[in-house]
Amino acid sequence: FCSMVKNFDLNQVDAIAESLVDLFKHKVILLKGELGAGKTTLVKEIVKKLGSNEDVSSPTFGIVNELTIGRSTAFHLDLYRIESQEELLQLGFDEYIYSGNYCFIEWPEIAMKLISQPHHTITLNNINDSTRNISFI
Repeated sequence: FCSMVKNFDLNQVDAIAESLVDLFKHKVILLKGELGAGKTTLVKEIVKKLGSNEDVSSPTFGIVNELTIGRSTAFHLDLYRIESQEELLQLGFDEYIYSGNYCFIEWPEIAMKLISQPHHTITLNNINDSTRNISFI
Protein backbone atom coordinates (compact mmCIF):
# COMPACT_ATOMS: atom_id res chain seq x y z
CA PHE A 1 0.00 0.00 0.00
CA CYS A 2 1.54 3.27 -1.08
CA SER A 3 1.27 6.60 0.58
CA MET A 4 3.01 9.89 -0.04
CA VAL A 5 3.79 12.96 2.05
CA LYS A 6 5.78 15.80 0.55
CA ASN A 7 6.03 19.52 0.05
CA PHE A 8 5.68 20.83 -3.49
CA ASP A 9 5.65 24.11 -5.31
CA LEU A 10 2.36 24.96 -7.03
CA ASN A 11 4.10 24.97 -10.42
CA GLN A 12 4.86 21.25 -9.86
CA VAL A 13 1.19 20.32 -9.52
CA ASP A 14 1.18 18.41 -12.83
CA ALA A 15 4.05 16.18 -11.67
CA ILE A 16 2.28 15.63 -8.33
CA ALA A 17 -0.92 14.69 -10.20
CA GLU A 18 1.01 12.19 -12.29
CA SER A 19 2.55 10.52 -9.21
CA LEU A 20 -0.88 10.33 -7.58
CA VAL A 21 -2.55 8.72 -10.59
CA ASP A 22 0.14 6.01 -10.49
CA LEU A 23 -0.74 5.33 -6.84
CA PHE A 24 -4.53 5.14 -7.25
CA LYS A 25 -6.01 1.79 -6.30
CA HIS A 26 -9.52 3.13 -5.62
CA LYS A 27 -11.78 5.44 -7.56
CA VAL A 28 -13.22 7.41 -4.65
CA ILE A 29 -10.77 10.20 -3.86
CA LEU A 30 -11.40 12.54 -0.92
CA LEU A 31 -9.70 15.94 -0.95
CA LYS A 32 -9.23 17.84 2.29
CA GLY A 33 -7.63 21.21 2.89
CA GLU A 34 -8.53 24.77 3.70
CA LEU A 35 -9.97 27.23 1.19
CA GLY A 36 -7.37 28.08 -1.43
CA ALA A 37 -5.16 25.07 -0.68
CA GLY A 38 -5.41 23.94 -4.31
CA LYS A 39 -7.91 21.06 -4.21
CA THR A 40 -9.67 22.04 -7.44
CA THR A 41 -6.36 22.76 -9.19
CA LEU A 42 -5.14 19.31 -8.22
CA VAL A 43 -8.35 17.63 -9.46
CA LYS A 44 -7.95 19.54 -12.74
CA GLU A 45 -4.44 18.12 -13.21
CA ILE A 46 -5.40 14.58 -12.12
CA VAL A 47 -8.32 14.50 -14.56
CA LYS A 48 -5.97 15.70 -17.31
CA LYS A 49 -3.50 12.88 -16.46
CA LEU A 50 -6.39 10.39 -16.59
CA GLY A 51 -7.01 11.49 -20.18
CA SER A 52 -9.69 14.18 -20.05
CA ASN A 53 -9.35 17.47 -21.82
CA GLU A 54 -12.32 19.05 -20.12
CA ASP A 55 -11.91 22.29 -18.26
CA VAL A 56 -12.40 21.53 -14.59
CA SER A 57 -13.81 24.28 -12.43
CA SER A 58 -14.91 24.28 -8.85
CA PRO A 59 -18.39 22.78 -8.51
CA THR A 60 -19.11 24.77 -5.33
CA PHE A 61 -22.39 26.19 -6.58
CA GLY A 62 -23.50 23.25 -8.69
CA ILE A 63 -22.14 20.79 -6.10
CA VAL A 64 -21.45 18.12 -8.75
CA ASN A 65 -19.64 18.43 -12.07
CA GLU A 66 -19.69 15.51 -14.46
CA LEU A 67 -16.49 15.07 -16.46
CA THR A 68 -15.67 12.82 -19.38
CA ILE A 69 -12.47 10.79 -19.18
CA GLY A 70 -11.98 8.82 -22.35
CA ARG A 71 -15.11 6.68 -22.62
CA SER A 72 -16.07 6.93 -18.99
CA THR A 73 -17.39 9.55 -16.65
CA ALA A 74 -15.92 11.04 -13.52
CA PHE A 75 -17.65 13.10 -10.87
CA HIS A 76 -16.19 16.09 -9.08
CA LEU A 77 -18.18 16.96 -5.96
CA ASP A 78 -17.75 19.94 -3.69
CA LEU A 79 -19.62 19.45 -0.43
CA TYR A 80 -18.60 22.81 1.08
CA ARG A 81 -22.19 24.14 1.12
CA ILE A 82 -23.90 20.89 2.13
CA GLU A 83 -25.39 21.11 5.58
CA SER A 84 -26.73 17.61 6.27
CA GLN A 85 -26.53 13.99 5.24
CA GLU A 86 -30.19 14.22 4.15
CA GLU A 87 -29.17 16.92 1.67
CA LEU A 88 -26.43 14.61 0.37
CA LEU A 89 -28.87 11.74 -0.07
CA GLN A 90 -31.30 14.00 -1.95
CA LEU A 91 -28.44 14.86 -4.31
CA GLY A 92 -28.03 11.18 -5.10
CA PHE A 93 -24.63 11.05 -3.38
CA ASP A 94 -24.83 7.24 -3.13
CA GLU A 95 -25.27 6.92 -6.88
CA TYR A 96 -22.09 8.89 -7.49
CA ILE A 97 -19.88 7.00 -5.06
CA TYR A 98 -21.21 3.57 -6.05
CA SER A 99 -21.11 4.32 -9.79
CA GLY A 100 -17.73 2.63 -10.26
CA ASN A 101 -16.47 5.88 -11.80
CA TYR A 102 -13.87 8.21 -10.41
CA CYS A 103 -15.36 10.45 -7.72
CA PHE A 104 -13.29 13.39 -6.54
CA ILE A 105 -14.89 14.77 -3.39
CA GLU A 106 -13.83 18.12 -1.95
CA TRP A 107 -14.83 18.91 1.66
CA PRO A 108 -15.84 15.26 2.31
CA GLU A 109 -16.16 15.57 6.10
CA ILE A 110 -19.98 15.73 6.15
CA ALA A 111 -20.18 12.57 4.01
CA MET A 112 -17.81 10.31 5.94
CA LYS A 113 -20.59 8.15 7.42
CA LEU A 114 -21.89 7.49 3.91
CA ILE A 115 -18.55 6.46 2.41
CA SER A 116 -18.01 2.82 3.29
CA GLN A 117 -16.08 1.67 0.24
CA PRO A 118 -12.28 1.82 -0.03
CA HIS A 119 -11.04 5.29 -0.89
CA HIS A 120 -7.97 7.50 -0.90
CA THR A 121 -7.60 10.70 1.08
CA ILE A 122 -5.50 13.58 -0.21
CA THR A 123 -4.85 16.37 2.30
CA LEU A 124 -3.36 19.66 1.17
CA ASN A 125 -1.92 22.17 3.62
CA ASN A 126 -0.68 25.65 2.85
CA ILE A 127 2.99 26.13 3.73
CA ASN A 128 3.17 29.56 2.08
CA ASP A 129 1.79 31.34 -1.02
CA SER A 130 3.47 28.98 -3.45
CA THR A 131 4.16 25.81 -1.44
CA ARG A 132 1.79 23.07 -0.31
CA ASN A 133 2.25 19.96 1.76
CA ILE A 134 0.38 16.97 0.39
CA SER A 135 -0.41 13.73 2.10
CA PHE A 136 -1.94 10.82 0.22
CA ILE A 137 -3.25 7.61 1.77
